[in-house]
Amino acid sequence: MVKLQRTYMNDEVLLEAEDTEDGSAFPVHDGTIRVGETPDKSLSRNSSFGMITNQQQEDDSSPNLRQLISMTAPEWKSTLLGCVGALGYGLIPPLNSFCLGALLAVYFENDHAEIRSQTRIYCFAFLAFAVFTFLTNVIQHYYFGIMGEKLTERVREAVFEKILTFEIEWFDQENNSSGAICARLATDAVMVRTLVTDRLSLLTQAVSSATLAVVLALMLSWRLALVAIALEPGVIAAVYLREMTMRIMSKKILKAQSESSELASEAFGNHKIITAFGSQEKVLKLYDRTQVSSKKESNKQSWYAGVGLFVSQFLTSALIAVICWYGGKLLFQKKITYKHLFQIFFILVSTGRVIAETASMTADLSKGTSALKSVFQILQRETKMDPENPDGIKTEKINGEIEFKQVYFIYPARPKQIILRGLDLKIEAAKFVALVGRSGSGKSTIIRLIEGFYDTLSGSIEVDGIDIMRYNLRALRSLIALVSQEPTLFAGTIRDNIAYAKQNATEAEIIEASSIANAHEFISSLRDGYETYCGERGVQLSGGQKQRIALARAILKNPAILLLDEATSALDVNSEKLVQEALERTMSGRTSLVLAHRLSTIQKADKIVVIDKGRVIEEGNHSELLALGEKGAYYALVKLQQLSVI
Repeated sequence: MVKLQRTYMNDEVLLEAEDTEDGSAFPVHDGTIRVGETPDKSLSRNSSFGMITNQQQEDDSSPNLRQLISMTAPEWKSTLLGCVGALGYGLIPPLNSFCLGALLAVYFENDHAEIRSQTRIYCFAFLAFAVFTFLTNVIQHYYFGIMGEKLTERVREAVFEKILTFEIEWFDQENNSSGAICARLATDAVMVRTLVTDRLSLLTQAVSSATLAVVLALMLSWRLALVAIALEPGVIAAVYLREMTMRIMSKKILKAQSESSELASEAFGNHKIITAFGSQEKVLKLYDRTQVSSKKESNKQSWYAGVGLFVSQFLTSALIAVICWYGGKLLFQKKITYKHLFQIFFILVSTGRVIAETASMTADLSKGTSALKSVFQILQRETKMDPENPDGIKTEKINGEIEFKQVYFIYPARPKQIILRGLDLKIEAAKFVALVGRSGSGKSTIIRLIEGFYDTLSGSIEVDGIDIMRYNLRALRSLIALVSQEPTLFAGTIRDNIAYAKQNATEAEIIEASSIANAHEFISSLRDGYETYCGERGVQLSGGQKQRIALARAILKNPAILLLDEATSALDVNSEKLVQEALERTMSGRTSLVLAHRLSTIQKADKIVVIDKGRVIEEGNHSELLALGEKGAYYALVKLQQLSVI
């Protein structure tokens, strides 16, 4: 019997959508789906599409540095020793300034022997400080390095493990592309390590320097110390302003130059096109124009930098003048000695510079804070479709009967376009069913839903009479195999790629699967046989060879359900023949759903289903559908393909 649905009017229409100018459908403005004649039917199955107009929002939890530091707990000894090294390193500037002030006071002595003696002592002190600086620097960097590397490894593993549990919907987002994720794995963990180790090191150094400086200054002369400490924020602000002005100037100039660099990169990468069209002069003019922009930005930033440096230097000099003036007044009143005046001056000024430079360095740590937020957004996010759901049904065997019941579906990344509109489709167990239709009709979406990559907006998809969302998805997927138009091979050997489908696969099983897939002969003819390296994404092999290896992998899995997404459409005639023969042997005795571009490959199907605009409009076998004549959609597709061949 042939099932015909030539009209889209349906008494049970669930979704109505307003149309845009381009004909695409979109939800109403309040984020809900407009309900038609069956308002009592739920639009949600606890799916990930509660509000389809909103893009998926990541966890906005603030980065918690304490949580991150807790991840370093296994390396607490290294952390402690690193802090000890940083603490010792921070004591050097005030001690060095203390001795420098005392050394200058020595030259006011009248006794030459005393001058020589004191000078010798302080020279040895400076030498000792140098050795101590070297040791503490090595200690803090070595142990913080150990802690940082362990933290980097731990963060990367945790993020990678977490990402592997996320639903496909998450990967569909533009900022979660494969390139972006790899970049985050490569850089975020390193930046987080920098945030923890550098912040801990700088904080420890600054605290130890400031504490010792204040104590020494108060001990030497509390009057001058209080005035100097009150003015110290000004010194810190002045030095900080100078450092940040130079840093900002450098960044903005580089940003202005990036446009010209990008244009140059495009020109070099497309030099053949430029040469073919004789566009060298045009490209040179564009490049000169970007250089003008860079020059203007550089001149402007240089002017700002000059003003900033002047203000910084003026504040520093003014504050030093105030300290010297008040110190001279105390010296005249004999409330302080030359020695103590020099010591306090050098201690507080040098310590202020250390703190200011530390503050300017922490500005760079803002990138680390962003990376930390990115990491915790991933680690704290809960997947919406857990493949390891412990409450899901785990089964080792299924018959393979599949049924779509009034399924509506949209992709979260494209909420304005309804893909499936009340799809009803039944695929009997161990039958060969083919899906045909125009591009964009929803055929590939059906396969993705069977795999459990997405949940439906409404309706249900059942395997052996059970909703697939009630299964443990990992267990269900182990019984389903997919061979797509562009087969995915990994950068390993042919053996590794085939054995990927089954743990502990034996040599005999691999060879048997390869033989069924018409792959054993060509694999054996290769110099290294099954140990042949495929290259990244299988670049060392032809399209037909890759497809047969992918099919062998699917056969080794021994699936109850075989999904073929236009598996032969990109092959030449000879390769298609070999793959088609292998497919026919593989489909025997198991549920097979085939998406076909070349209709000649599905004439033997038990049932052919024509999909259009997300609905079934015809179904039957090849001869039944052709018998409909010109009024049939399948008949029109066959005639169109015959004409294209002619």
